[in-house]
Amino acid sequence: MSVEYALEKYPCQARLRDGTECVIRPLRRGDCSRMVKFFAVVPERERLFIKHRVNDPGLVQEWCRKIDYEANLVLLMLKGAKVIGEATLHQRQGGWKRHIGLVTLLTHPEYRGRDISKLLVGELIGIARHLGLKKLEAEVNGERTVAIKCLEQLGFGQILHLENYILDMDGVPHDYVMLGMDLLTEEEYASAI
Repeated sequence: MSVEYALEKYPCQARLRDGTECVIRPLRRGDCSRMVKFFAVVPERERLFIKHRVNDPGLVQEWCRKIDYEANLVLLMLKGAKVIGEATLHQRQGGWKRHIGLVTLLTHPEYRGRDISKLLVGELIGIARHLGLKKLEAEVNGERTVAIKCLEQLGFGQILHLENYILDMDGVPHDYVMLGMDLLTEEEYASAI
């Protein structure tokens, strides 16, 4: 299945737990300044766990300039013009894990507790099914208990928990948690319901 077909429904409306109306859509080339502002409000303590230096505007600009939905499909949640959440489906183009997508998620600090990540990851699960992926994974540090709970509510289960296995950008060790879920294709999913 094609990514373009999977994205035909976007932009779409979403309602947060508190009733706030938002829009979900894929990342666009013109989103660079929005994304720079979004990453700038992420507390420094949390940025220590993000695999990329998201406080580097040049890196964010590069992501927005070279969008490749088949490799890294970024969904944004916007309230007006402001990015309040993002979730990404990372796909491998080949190799022994080509059937497994990797999900990452991040919510604006002022909008946490309103199911933004749950809505975005739910959308990515549907897209992953449409694309024929068989499994999804998510890797988080053990302190991200809210993200872990969110993923578990969506059907992810803990695959692995290693104590003091990862180092943040300051070299401090933290627990590593890998979560995963099996996916049914759209046809299997429809017949299971």
